[in-house]
Parts: sequence; C-alpha cells; structure tokens
Amino acid sequence: MIFLSGEGACKNLNRTGRYFNSTGVCDPKRHYMVDIQERLKDIKKMVDAGEYFTINKARQYGKTTTIRALKECLKKEYAVISLDFQMIGNEEFENAHIFSAAFSAYLLRTIRNRHDPVSGLEDEILDKLDHMSTVDPLFSLGKLFVILSELCDTAQKPVVLIIDEVDSATNNQVFLDFLAQLRGYFLKMEELPTFQSVILAGVYDVKNMKRKIRPDESHKVNSPWNIAADFKIDMSLPEEGIVGMLRDYETDHRTGMNLSEMASLIYDYTSGYPFLVSRICKLIDEDVAGSKKFPDETTAWTKEGFLEAVRKLLSEKNTLFESLMGKLQDYPELKEKVYSILFAGEKVVFSPFDSSIDVAIMFGFAKSKDGTVIISNRIFETILYDFFLTAGSAQNHEIFQMASQNKNLFIRNGHLDIELVLKKYVDSFDSIYGDNPEKFNEEEGRRRFLLYLRPIINGTGNYYIEPETRNARRMDIVVDYRGEQFIIELKIWRGNAYHERGEKQLSDYLDYFHLEKGYMLSYNFNKKKKNGVKKIRIGDRVLVEAVV
Repeated sequence: MIFLSGEGACKNLNRTGRYFNSTGVCDPKRHYMVDIQERLKDIKKMVDAGEYFTINKARQYGKTTTIRALKECLKKEYAVISLDFQMIGNEEFENAHIFSAAFSAYLLRTIRNRHDPVSGLEDEILDKLDHMSTVDPLFSLGKLFVILSELCDTAQKPVVLIIDEVDSATNNQVFLDFLAQLRGYFLKMEELPTFQSVILAGVYDVKNMKRKIRPDESHKVNSPWNIAADFKIDMSLPEEGIVGMLRDYETDHRTGMNLSEMASLIYDYTSGYPFLVSRICKLIDEDVAGSKKFPDETTAWTKEGFLEAVRKLLSEKNTLFESLMGKLQDYPELKEKVYSILFAGEKVVFSPFDSSIDVAIMFGFAKSKDGTVIISNRIFETILYDFFLTAGSAQNHEIFQMASQNKNLFIRNGHLDIELVLKKYVDSFDSIYGDNPEKFNEEEGRRRFLLYLRPIINGTGNYYIEPETRNARRMDIVVDYRGEQFIIELKIWRGNAYHERGEKQLSDYLDYFHLEKGYMLSYNFNKKKKNGVKKIRIGDRVLVEAVV
C-alpha cells in the first residue's frame, strides 16, 4: 500500500475514471496507457512458432504489464501458466528437492486459482503432482519434469509457461538446473511432450547467467538457456502510441492540448521509456495542473507545463533513479564509460563483447543506435550529468561556489539572463585561474561551465545536451528556464577558420529551434587572446560570444 500526502493524494483517492499509472502493472480499464496490441501480436508469433525466449529489459520498462496483457491475448489458444519468481523465497532455492516442492505448490495454486483458473489441464495429472511433491522425500527436478511432460501431453491446448522476475533466482545453482531441464525437454520435444513456449522475463539476460553465477568458472561458456530465440521486439513506447494515449485522456478532460506537439515533447525527452512517459503525464495531470502557475488542465497541458513536469521529475528521488545511480557505484567500468560519453564526447562503437557496454544497455543507461552507444534518453542524461557534477567534492569547487553566491543576480523578473551568466563566468574563471592559466581539454571545460550553471538554474530550470553535437570538439547545451530556451555552444579555440565555422553551425542550429539569439563559450589558450563577451550578427541572428 502507498500512502500519499497533499493535493495529489486527494486527487488519487477521489478518482472515478482512468488515470496515469507509474507504479505497478498498467490496466487499460483503469489507466491511460499506450496501446500495445501490435507488440502482443509480434510476441504471439514467436509463441505460435514454438520459440523459447527471454524478455530482458531494464527496470520499470513495462515487462510485467506486457506479460499480463500477453497472458490474456494467448488464453483462447493456449493454456497459459504465468508465474512470478518473486513469490518463491530465497530459502526455497536451497536445493533441488525444496525448490521442486515449492515450485509445484506455486504452480498448482496458480492453475487452480478460483479467480482466474488455467483451463484445459487434466485434474488427474495435477493431483499426481500435488501428491508426489508433498509425500515423496526424493521428489526433485527430474520427477517434476516427468509430470510436467505428462501435463503438457494430456492438455486440451498447448501449454505456455511464463516466468516473470527470473532475476530473483539468478544466483542459484538450482535455477540453472531448472533451465537445463527445460532445455533438455525442448531438444527432445519430438519424443517427450513439453511446453509449446517458455518465456522468461527480467533485467538480466539468462543467456549470460553463467558469468553472474560463477565468475570463477568463466571458462565454461555453454549456457543452459542457449536454446532461446533472440527477442528483437521494441518495448519502448512509440510517439504515435503516446498520441493515442493522450487522445484518450483528451476525450475525457477536453484540455485543448496540441496532441502531436505534446507527444513529440514527451518522446523527445524519454525516447519512449515507459516509466518516464507515464510519470511525466502523471505529474502534469496531478501536480502541475492546479498549481499557482498552471491553475487548470488547459494551462498544464502545454509546453511550459510539460517543462515544469520535467523539472519536478528531475528533482524527485524515485526507485528508478536510485537504482541507476546505485549501478554506477557497483560497476566502476560502467561509470567510467558513461562519464567518457557525457563529458569527453567519446564515440563508443557498440560491441556485444564489451562487458561495460553490455551492462550499460542491460540496466537501461544506454542503447545502440546506428552502431554507436548513446545515453538512452534526455532524462537519464540530465540525471547522470547532475550525478557526476555533484559527486565527491564537486560542490566545493570554487567555480560552483561563486555561482551559488551570485545566483540571485541572474534572474530578472522571472527570466534567466543567460548573457549575464556568461559575463560572470568569464569574470569568475579569470579570477580563479587568471594568474595561473592552465590548458585543459574540452572535457574539463564542459565540466567547469556546467558546475557554474547548475546552481543557477537548479530547482527552476533544466538542461540537456544535443546528442548530434556531443563530440570531441563541440557540445551544444540547451537550457530550459520557465519555458524559455537558450542554446550555448562550448568549444576549445582552434583558430579563426574553425571558429567561424562554429559560428555558422550555431546560426544554423538556431534556425532549427526558431531562436534569434545564440550563445558561444570558447576556451582560448592563446596568450594574445582577449577575454570577455561580445555580440556579432550573422544574417538575422545575434550570437553572444564569451571567451575565457
């Protein structure tokens, strides 16, 4: 049970219709959600083909919601037994006998559940399983699977086994032996009746479980689940699907929102990560709407209301963000790889044999796009930047302290004066490093400016980095502050010709954002440089250039 306080709690308790859900399984009868019927059809094709496979995705990626819906989708043609290994305690994996008895009891409870029984299975075989698992002191995996084979053989419909949260069993040798039994019957299905399809769901790829269970036996490469077909179905929520979900909401609430614009914003920031999509919508509906600045749903379902929801999301402490940050501490190689992508602009080529990349993708930090590893979405990217900027002694950094002391100077009538931010940064940089100029790379230059920017906009605005410009020579920061956007290009000075190309690139980029003014921060280590801020005009665009 979850207890909420404040206005959001009252809204939840008084609901009579559907609402956005960001905790637990989504149900189309109770929640606004993206239609996943096409996804279910694609998964059903794999089941129809008799394939065994794993749905391994990061936390809160809609696995359980998909499995619940898949069970309903398959019911007409299959006897579907859907289990959750979280329901089996760790002590029940102590040995094969204890596990086999516990698994049998759970299986029977599921099949004979009076609220949602699994039909088409022979009671005589179920009674046999119940009896043997209870009274036979030698009952183990071998005997369990003999009876399961009989159950599949006598069933009125092909039997499909689904097991969610297999991660809870991945540290146990018994589970490996369980997978080996499934594999053995799969390979002999022509002579030994078995399940039509087996679907395992979790974060970890079961094919790689040898490495996780026995790191000291890494020379053993055979996996008990090497029979699994590749699961290539996209589990993210497409932009057109988000439009459909918002259309359902709009039918009920009549906000007048621009559906395509709102869906595009949500997708641009989340890349369709299910939890993030639902959470942003929930924040707009329950927290932003009815606030002082956004008094009703009409004002909340706008770009400004969306950005306010993003700000709230980035400032909250939820289980997904905590899990991601915890993984950075658990996997130093992952932390190093993510840092190099964010600050050094490293172009990491995707390789399935790079363990740190494998971990980054498995936990949802990153994904492969056109053969390159990128951070999964803007929300994660901003969370990760903040993590690295505030880690250790970052907040004690002089540049951070100077921005914190002067932060009130930069907000005028509720608007961020980004030109003044650049001017003061140049002054602060010169004050700290002027007597001892040091040459550093783009990575450090980016970190120092973001350290300066963060306390100024923290709590009110947010920022993200345009992925197309994150490389070893250039980075464009997009700052959102109360609905206003500012584009700031960071770079190291490499001569006039290179600098002029950068100015042209920034001008073209402003066209894309429909902005008239852009900003450039250059680190120039030429002894004859002239520090300061100036304005230049390129066509009908104004560029504010700061040089340190």
